[in-house]
Amino acid sequence: MSEKKRIFSGMQPTGVLTLGNYLGALKNWSQLQDQYDSIYSIVDLHSLTVRRQPKDVRADSVSLLAQYIACGIDPEKNTLFIQSHVSAHAELCWILSCYTYMGELNRMTQFKEKAGSHQDNVNAGLFTYPVLMAADILLYQADLVPVGGDQKQHLEITRDIAIRFNSVYGPVFTVPEPYIPKVGARIMSLQEPESKMSKSDENQNAYITLLDSPDTIIRKFKRAVTDSEALVRYDIENKPGISNLISIYSCVTGKTYDQVEAEFEGKGYGDFKLAVGEAVAEALKPVQARYNELMSDKAQLEAILKKGADSAEYLAMKTLRKVYKKLGLVPRPR
Repeated sequence: MSEKKRIFSGMQPTGVLTLGNYLGALKNWSQLQDQYDSIYSIVDLHSLTVRRQPKDVRADSVSLLAQYIACGIDPEKNTLFIQSHVSAHAELCWILSCYTYMGELNRMTQFKEKAGSHQDNVNAGLFTYPVLMAADILLYQADLVPVGGDQKQHLEITRDIAIRFNSVYGPVFTVPEPYIPKVGARIMSLQEPESKMSKSDENQNAYITLLDSPDTIIRKFKRAVTDSEALVRYDIENKPGISNLISIYSCVTGKTYDQVEAEFEGKGYGDFKLAVGEAVAEALKPVQARYNELMSDKAQLEAILKKGADSAEYLAMKTLRKVYKKLGLVPRPR
């Protein structure tokens, strides 16, 4: 029997995750855990490109672990750990930066976007962010990386770096392929349906968080931008708002787009928005209950983090030692 393929992914600990994170990523991750050897990181080093209070970084990192598990990511089936607990990430990042070209980093559209929105803090970390991401992935010899459309460019540069290094030193790194789920991969803003749902949106009505109360969820959906046609029909080009709501409703109920359209034939947007809000609130109830249970047992969360860090470090150091040997760095005497 062949070994399972390995998947790696991670999220930044910058607050409560959104419905988009859940439907576009975490829900899919939980469905992969029996099929793949899955490693999921809380990438706290990545979050340092923006100035934050230390207490918030600590609290959000532990909270994100609880959110992972509450969304169905089983720590017995997956490796869950905090990025900074494995120093090999930062070490390999430096090595890979010596095999990454300035022109490649200059072409990163996400750097241009983030630099535009953080003009008072355009730091080198923002620029070299893709190199640390490449180190995250390549350390674990990941075969697959779940990516949305906005992350494809980062995976491409990871592949380029791996191929470049391998061409000089032999097959050191597995060259990862993208894993793109077919449904729910891109949940859009409730206020600007042409843009991806994001917790950094200044308009709080634009996104649903995993911990929003049922009343808040329903209120936000009632305020969702739609159109004047008053017809529940999936048409992403001409009806982006209502199409986004149909996609969300489909994800949380398991109904096809055709079934959703048939269910609300002859009904107005008010009825549909209420139904979407109620369905989402119901879907998040068990997530919120499990989250609250986990956050009340910090000892359990610490044990999970220790176990995850130990497992991740074992795999990461195997790769890092191989890299150092290929480069001719003198091994530390034992």
